[in-house]
Amino acid sequence: MPKISNKGQQMPESPIRKLVPYSEIAKKNGNKVYHLNIGQPDIKTPEVALNAVKNADIKILEYSHSAGFESYRTKLALSYQKIGLPINKEDIIITTGGSEALLFAMGSTIDAGEEIIIPEPFYANYNGFATASGVKVVPVISTIDTGFALPPISEFEKLITPKTKAILICNPGNPTGYLYSETEIQQLAALVKKHDLFLIADEVYREFTYDGYKHYSIMDIAGIEENAIMIDSVSKRYSMCGARIGCIVSKNKALMATAMKFAQARLSPPTYEQIASEAALDTPQSYFDEVITEYKERRDTLIEELNKIPGVIVATPKGAFYCIAQLPVNDADHFAQWLLESYNYNKETVMVAPAAGFYSSPNVGKNEVRIAYVLKKEDLIKSVQILGEALKVYKN
Repeated sequence: MPKISNKGQQMPESPIRKLVPYSEIAKKNGNKVYHLNIGQPDIKTPEVALNAVKNADIKILEYSHSAGFESYRTKLALSYQKIGLPINKEDIIITTGGSEALLFAMGSTIDAGEEIIIPEPFYANYNGFATASGVKVVPVISTIDTGFALPPISEFEKLITPKTKAILICNPGNPTGYLYSETEIQQLAALVKKHDLFLIADEVYREFTYDGYKHYSIMDIAGIEENAIMIDSVSKRYSMCGARIGCIVSKNKALMATAMKFAQARLSPPTYEQIASEAALDTPQSYFDEVITEYKERRDTLIEELNKIPGVIVATPKGAFYCIAQLPVNDADHFAQWLLESYNYNKETVMVAPAAGFYSSPNVGKNEVRIAYVLKKEDLIKSVQILGEALKVYKN
């Protein structure tokens, strides 16, 4: 039998999706499964986006420009300018989701065997993108007792070597919900400027901030124009995960010219999805106001209910719609599988994402899970009740 590549064997499974077969079996056995494992919002996609696709009068489904529709990039740049970000259409390449934008960013900045520093826990697929690109992830650990705040800059400096090419952050964070302060962003900006590194910021949850906290974009920091690369996506902003449209944004012309070669190699982003995404930019502010209010109420409900369970520790998220919960178990992977395979409470159970997969450090996060509060409040209350009952009978 031909041998599978080492790279393929090293590709990590998704902690978000790897338990899907067990959830399917649980459902076939007549159990209702509450999905807390995946950031799939139940918020309706804006009608303006759906109607644009329904009303599109297309006779030939042609390739688009490799950078995406010029009309979309122009309109997207204007939307950034409205929130104070000095971005022009030339600074944007439309990608097939934020995932492809991250692959383009890594491919354009880091050679095989070189390193990228990422505060962990981090979005699990960063591990996969790095493996696919031959890049070594160097983690700097943030902890639940600080709410997953940015580790001290001195911890980053200890890890910088001649092989270090970039620092990657997610702001607000997936899976922690942590929102970096202006001071923290400025500290990172000074660090990459000092060591001549790229700073890649995954800002796909920009709008999702709570309690009066403000999002600070790396694209608004003077002096790091050549260092800054922003990743964005329509997936969560407009509840359009299936559209698979994102973008890579930078003022660095050499970087964008390089990213364009990757864009040309995959030809072009999809047409109907660009039509929907361009139209989504006309979504009224009232849509976001309602969504943010709803998510804040869900967050408050989830944290309140989790804090009722003995032995559970949780940090309150400032943004996005995730939290990391530390459970009184030794192996959250086993517990999460057991919930689906062997447990139900009145024919109902829950699906969570084991958090070890959101770290690259071995044996870290073994007793943690990521919870996405993308369900209505009544379902969140029921889900946490089931979780609490399960913990009473689970044997480590």
